[in-house]
Amino acid sequence: MNTTNTKTLYRPVGQAELDLIAASTWRRFPPRLDWQPIFYPVLTEEYAIFIAKQWNTKDPNSGFVGYVLQFDIDADYVQQFPVQNVGGPESLELWVPAEELETFNDQIVGTIQVIYEFRS
Repeated sequence: MNTTNTKTLYRPVGQAELDLIAASTWRRFPPRLDWQPIFYPVLTEEYAIFIAKQWNTKDPNSGFVGYVLQFDIDADYVQQFPVQNVGGPESLELWVPAEELETFNDQIVGTIQVIYEFRS
């Protein structure tokens, strides 16, 4: 019986990142690129929707598509990452250093789910 206390987080992504997540059987986020020092899951579905619709669908690097992903992670583990407010009251993210992403991935409980898809 799994008694892990979990926290639900969200991640807006484009097509290339989604393809890498699918290749991991929906269990891991891909390593960050050299110029990406942090991995930032977001705390609210609304903020993830905003990013996916307003940014990813206008970005050629995202394939002009935005997906909102939802996943659960061990709540005790994720407490070490302070909440970052990057704009308005709903603009809340966790900043996970790129070098911590593998450990972060190990704390995901279950699979990563696609809950929304937006196209330009």
